[in-house]
This record gives sequence, structure tokens and C-alpha cells, in this order.
Amino acid sequence: MSGTVPRLESMSRLLVPVTAVAVLVSGCSDGKPGSPAPSATAQDSAVKPGGDPAKQAADLVAKLSDEELIGQLLMPYAYGNNADKVSSGSVSANKAYAGAATPAEIVKKYHLGGIILVSSSADDPTAGTNKTTNVESPAQVAKLTAGLQSAALSLPAKVPLLIGTDQEYGQVTRIREGMVQLPSALALGAGGDPALTEAAWKAAGTELAAIGINLDFAPDADVLGTQPGGVIGSRSFGSDPKLVAAQVSAAVKGLQAAGVAATVKHFPGHGHTTVDSHSSLPVLGQSAGALESGDLPPFVAAAQADVGLVMSGHLDVKSVDPGVPASFSSKVLIDLLRTKLGYTGVVVTDALNMEPAEQWGPGEAAVRAVLAGNDILLMPPKLTEAYKGLLDAVRSGRITKQRLTEAATRILTLKFRLAAVPRPEASVVDGDAGKAAARASAAAAVTVLRGPCTGALVTGPVRVTSAGSETARGWLEAALTAAGATVVKQGGSEVRLLGYGKGTSDLSSSAAVTVAVDTPYVLRSAKGTLVATYSSTQASMLALADVLVGKAKAPGRSPVPVQGLPASACS
Repeated sequence: MSGTVPRLESMSRLLVPVTAVAVLVSGCSDGKPGSPAPSATAQDSAVKPGGDPAKQAADLVAKLSDEELIGQLLMPYAYGNNADKVSSGSVSANKAYAGAATPAEIVKKYHLGGIILVSSSADDPTAGTNKTTNVESPAQVAKLTAGLQSAALSLPAKVPLLIGTDQEYGQVTRIREGMVQLPSALALGAGGDPALTEAAWKAAGTELAAIGINLDFAPDADVLGTQPGGVIGSRSFGSDPKLVAAQVSAAVKGLQAAGVAATVKHFPGHGHTTVDSHSSLPVLGQSAGALESGDLPPFVAAAQADVGLVMSGHLDVKSVDPGVPASFSSKVLIDLLRTKLGYTGVVVTDALNMEPAEQWGPGEAAVRAVLAGNDILLMPPKLTEAYKGLLDAVRSGRITKQRLTEAATRILTLKFRLAAVPRPEASVVDGDAGKAAARASAAAAVTVLRGPCTGALVTGPVRVTSAGSETARGWLEAALTAAGATVVKQGGSEVRLLGYGKGTSDLSSSAAVTVAVDTPYVLRSAKGTLVATYSSTQASMLALADVLVGKAKAPGRSPVPVQGLPASACS
């Protein structure tokens, strides 16, 4: 029913306060990840482990000015790959965006509570919101995060930053070089083993913590619809709410055990949409009951796992607040998420430089987002205007001091809880433990949707072709050679890789084996043996090679329905 929310007492009992943990203080004195910088140590911070985090946060909030409190709510991006030394172009861009020359100066100018590191790749559906890149290598990121924390701790309040990034693994992955790459969420869903998922995310989170990132905008908690065409795709764990909930819970536990706060997104669920919220406002037309049973379970499971943050989606939820983006709706974020579901942790907006948020100016959007129930404002399109809008609203009373302190207290409570975990050593980055976890989860995902379940899927010389997966093709050729196969450039049995966004026009009529290395929907139109890895990482290609030559079975099951095909031909 329009304007109503479902009755969810059973879900409400499952929700508990956030107890996420993450490393708060990062350092790098010599360019190597994990080397502590003297000016960015826990001893300099007002946020230290011990005591009641909520009381510690309240005590600190009482000492902060309105300007300092507003800063805690802001999580912008910045131009430049170093905190203090950036190119002339980055200086100009930073001044236009934030009125300061460098990332460190932006942190100091606004008493920032957090900052996001961004980058994008060609097949990244979120690329349009990322105006720059801060990512080159793990060592560079470690040096950058150390410099940013040093800037924050040089301020009188000495409050460290939340330093976040979108490291979902798969399409949306900011740091791709020099770190272990997990298979996509959809691949983990195909593996169907929450223990493997938790181990994989713990390994990945440990690497993030080692380079100074203490907040990950992951995992994606969206449940896919049963028909192809959605925009979330392999970022989701699948289309079964219960299975997705189990995977989300495992990912949250693994990430936070490593010392990185997890963020589930996009509340109350982006999986049934065919419109991309980066460019326009998607409509969720399902009933309140369908929303409760089909979209909310993973968010509830995440709350059970003490998730650090919930991200509000730019989504028109017709059954709750028609016509208003959920990210700006108090009916969604207060009545549903907080009152009905009982969530008490931090709520962060999706990027405010996405089209649905830009119907207002940056200042007005920031104010409306806070009034709707968001605590952290992510990537305002113009930081100078967002800050001014908030300050004017606080001074006029439009945003009450109670609302401001409530948001800042939640953020600082999270920071105090995060302070308990020591930063891992640099040696964990791209280490054996992470590679083993990625390999195990990738091997569990490989699915044969049509074809033999024992023995080799190809014999004799093998020719690998691809549509949009050239790097994966090279990895598979190397893996096949290492597994004893003869790889040729002409003739032989063709193994065809189909990547992100590829359709029936990319199929090869001569392929003996067609492999979906992203969503598997295209396989419904393919001939011959059909395999899905759901991911194009090196670990996935190693696992695929073992199945192709008959050294390993394919234990996975498709976590989404593919027309005319079973979830697995081998079970």
C-alpha cells in the first residue's frame, strides 16, 4: 500500500547496535604499506580503544564546535594521489570543488570526518561519479592514507578519519593492482559456502586495513530479480533472498574481523531495477510485502552481523514514499530502517553527485539528506556549497543541534569501536593467505550448466577467444598451459569467454565451450558445453582451467535462473 511500511517485528528483534571494528590510524614513512608515520599514530588521536564507545563519543561531541561536528558528517573525494603534493591540475580542481589546494588542506579546512578514495575502469558501471583517481598501487595508497590521517590528527580535536573506498571485487573495484582480487559477489553466491565467503572477505579486508583503508562500501546486499536486465548484475550474490542474506552476513563478518567497517547497500534494495540510479531515479514498484520478503532480508542479516554502515539508495520506493528518493526519505530511513527495523548504526548516502540527488543544489541536497536520516554525506558534488548549506541550516535551526549531535555521535561511536583493532603488517598485501582464499572461493563457483560433469571438457589443442575479457583470456591461456593443455592460436577446440555486458551477438557458433565470466544469462542462447565462472579474476581463470582439463569438478550452482538451463548440470 502506498505510503505504508510492512510490519516487521520479527526482523526488528534481529537488529542489534553496530559493533564493527576497523583500523583508524594509518601511516607510511617510506612508501611501503604498513610503515607507521610518527605524525599519524594512535597516541596523537582523541579516539582510543577502551571504555564505552557511546559514552566516549558523547563526551567528545560535547567538546566540538558546530563547524567540527558538521565536518564529521562529510565524506567527499579529493583530487590527487598524495595528501600534500599534487599536480597543478589537481590543485585547480580541488580549489574549484573545495576551496583548498590539496587533499590534506581539504581535511583541515572542513574538519572532515571521512574521505573516499576513487578510481574507475572501462567496465565499471559507477565510473560516471568518479571525477578523478587516487589509486595507483598499495604503497601509494598507504602513503596517501597516512598523510590524510596526519592532517586530521594535526587539528585541535585530533579526530581520525574514516577512509573509505568501493572495493566490492568484480566490476566495482577501486584497487586492482598489487592486491589479491576476490571473485565477484555472484561467484561467491554460486559457491554457496558462507564459510568460504567469510574467509575470503577477511583476507581481502586484512589487505585493505594494511594500507590504511578502514571503511569499505561493500558488500552489495541487493537481491536480483528473476529476469535478466537488472543493473546490479554480478555485484549481487544472487536472486534468492535467503541465500543472499547468508552471503552478505558472511562477507560483513569477514571484512569486519579484519578491521574494516562494512557498508551494505543500496537500502532498501536496488536488485529489482532496470534503471541505473547513477543517471536517473529507479522505481521500486513491488508491494510492501514483496519488499519485506524479497529485498530486506540481507539488510537484516547484515545488522545481525553488526554491520558498520547502511547505505541509502537513490530509489523511488512506491510502497513507502512514492516519488521521493529513499536517500532523501524519512519514511524510508527513519520510519522503516530505524523505527520499524530498529537499526541504530550509521547511515550513509549513496554518492550525492548522482543524478537523482542533483535535482537540488549541493547545499540543499546536503540539508535534506541529513533531515531524512543520513549521518554521512558521501561525495557532495561541490563541497564548498554542501558545507555552507549545512552550516546555514544549523545556525537557522532548520537542522537542530540535537540532529547534528545525533549524527556526529553515531559516527564517533563507530570510530571508538573501530579503534580496537591493530593495523596488519605490510606483508599481508598480495600474500599467500589472500591468494589461497581467493582461489578456494573461485574454485567453488565454477558451474557447468550444460555438458559433462566428469573428465575433461576439452581435449587436444585448445584455442581461447574472448569478447571483452582480454586479460582473462591471457590468464586462462597461461593456466591451461600450466595444467598440461596445448594452447594454440588457430584451430583446436574453441573456449569462448563472454565478459561484462556481452550479449548474443558476441557468441561464437564454433565454440566447444562457452564461458560466462560475468552474469550467466547469455548462456541461454549458446550451443555446446556451457560454463560459468561469474568472474574474470586470475583465480577464476585458474579454477576454470582445472575444470576444462578434468583436474577438478565444477561444484557451483547458478545463483540466478537462466532460461532453459538448470542451476547446474552436475547436481
